[in-house]
Amino acid sequence: MLSPFVGQKLGTFVASENAEDLTALRELIEVGRLTPAIDRTYPLSQVSAAIRRMLDGKARGKIVINLISEPPRP
Repeated sequence: MLSPFVGQKLGTFVASENAEDLTALRELIEVGRLTPAIDRTYPLSQVSAAIRRMLDGKARGKIVINLISEPPRP
């Protein structure tokens, strides 16, 4: 929200990707020079907790939802 007491400008940002940029990003990821900031990883069964963390503003990076189920532990 914009504060009525502090001068602010609201702008938009639109990204447009191209093949050259995506290739450069892939190369940086592959050599380990670029890593995502992941706050936490949640299993699909805990997606409500993940959404709660995001809405509460506690996440300090991306929240990952793991869609692959893990085999049961013996």
